[in-house]
Amino acid sequence: MAEYIYKMPDIGEGVTEAEIVEWHVKVGDKVEEDAPICDAMTDKATVELTAPVGGTILQVGCAEGEVMAISGALAVFDTDEQSAPQEEPKSEEIKSEETKSAPKKEKPKLAAKSTPKPAPVVAPVVAPIAVSAPLATGAKPLASPAVRRRAEDQNIDLNLVPASGKAGQITHADLDGYSKGGGSTLQKLAGGSDIKVTGMRRIISERMSESKRRIPHFSYVETIDMTELERTRVHLNATRAPHQPKLTLMPFFMRAMVKAAKLWPQCNATFDDNPEGGGAGIITQHNPVHIGMAAQTPGGLMVPVIRNAEAQDIWQLSSEIARIGEAAKTGSIAPAELSGSTISLTSLGKLAGIMATPVINRPEVAILCPNKIVDTPVIENGQMVIRKMMNFSTSFDHRVVDGFHAAEMVAYIKGLLEHPAALFID
Repeated sequence: MAEYIYKMPDIGEGVTEAEIVEWHVKVGDKVEEDAPICDAMTDKATVELTAPVGGTILQVGCAEGEVMAISGALAVFDTDEQSAPQEEPKSEEIKSEETKSAPKKEKPKLAAKSTPKPAPVVAPVVAPIAVSAPLATGAKPLASPAVRRRAEDQNIDLNLVPASGKAGQITHADLDGYSKGGGSTLQKLAGGSDIKVTGMRRIISERMSESKRRIPHFSYVETIDMTELERTRVHLNATRAPHQPKLTLMPFFMRAMVKAAKLWPQCNATFDDNPEGGGAGIITQHNPVHIGMAAQTPGGLMVPVIRNAEAQDIWQLSSEIARIGEAAKTGSIAPAELSGSTISLTSLGKLAGIMATPVINRPEVAILCPNKIVDTPVIENGQMVIRKMMNFSTSFDHRVVDGFHAAEMVAYIKGLLEHPAALFID
């Protein structure tokens, strides 16, 4: 028998850690090579991790809902030496207290056990690491940006949190332990239940908190007469070819955003404002228009991206909206399709409401939100008529977009939507 340690793989795009959302195996299970063993979630997407070798699961590296660093020991397999990959993991092995006391060999090898004893209960594998004492006031603790954001949300002074991570780094588990010990200022009320913030909900929480904390939002709402656009949409749907998709309002809004982005490039932009992540304080105005389309899924809010919207007509946009929206809901969307947007569009569909104050999808600087269309009495040429009116809600980053320019752009979009023929003229 030989042990093979499967390290948490590099998922890419600068990801340094991932949350283990669900284990598909438990200690004692026999798995084949390439069989799924767990789902790991980053701030980009959820990915399925598969077994690099075949064998029996001896240990798993953490429990569901816990975060594991890239290259951390994810699982230990009992496998034949012939089936193990030729390249052994380069980081240190996970060892129990008993094996730690054994003398070191010139070339470390995975320890072999005479008799395998699979445990009936899944137990996290954690290398024994001495927990450091709380730092003195004024010293800057070591912690990832995600841990710092969470500590700030919970009013926790990181200088007071004992660290158990590598090189004295504070981890999410350290925050959990500190909070359970009464260190957090949050208090549990009588009754009710505790729900651990994990998975997609944790990602949403961190992103929304970061956006509101860093970005000075301002919202602007305009009323748009959608009567002519609705007539146009109904007519196009009635006369469309069999292969053409049914049109919703979203493709029309995207066409208007594409045209507006050419005139107000500061709204089709991203702002690198994170000094902790090496940000240089640079605003990048983008030529292509990659529209983030906020979509509600069973797992929570996701923002798939419609790339190069400026190069697509109304029918192509409609097809892409349907495709990428369905992929997000079913969980089959690729991680690359959830990043790289330059401006966002969000809507609650039939619910919509009368107005909203949407939260900007950082590092973007603008987000647009159509609301409910309501039949409304309007005075026109001295006569009262019924028109289909809609409030159009928007939010902007005031560091990048001036209120005057935001109002100008929204007024331009209003004109396009109220005279929909202009949407089709380049």
